[in-house]
Amino acid sequence: MLEIYSVHLHKRLQIVSQTLILATVATASLISGTFGFNTKVTAQTANINNTELTNYAKAVLRIEPVRQQAFEEIKKIIGSKEIPLVNCNDPTSINELPNKAKDVAVNYCKNSQEIVEDKNSGLTVEKFNKITLEIQNNNTLKRQLYNTLLRLQKTSTSK
Repeated sequence: MLEIYSVHLHKRLQIVSQTLILATVATASLISGTFGFNTKVTAQTANINNTELTNYAKAVLRIEPVRQQAFEEIKKIIGSKEIPLVNCNDPTSINELPNKAKDVAVNYCKNSQEIVEDKNSGLTVEKFNKITLEIQNNNTLKRQLYNTLLRLQKTSTSK
């Protein structure tokens, strides 16, 4: 009985993990709006090695729960109104929020930036944005990110 439950639980975790990975890949695209792009970045193509892609994936996985929590908090504050897009590079997008929601958005932006620029990640916000842009425009790289996210999640769930 315990073994059956374990297999069933493992399958559920696998389904949840796959769903989370798909959501995370989609979120990676949305996170780019969090930091904004500067016009120099869009004109360049990023040369991304495996280490950078892995560090990018780790940062995205760390940012996602922070983003979800901030979104839920803002949703509670705003209520039934539509939640506006928050762009950390655009103060007007944050200023349109009610005061408590502004605080949540500012904390989210600060935390996301700290995650990206963590000394262990080897990333800067500019590099993170370059990678995000490249992923949006490169299906091969998008697939590599997906596989990297899968690998990282399998590694973290097996520990």
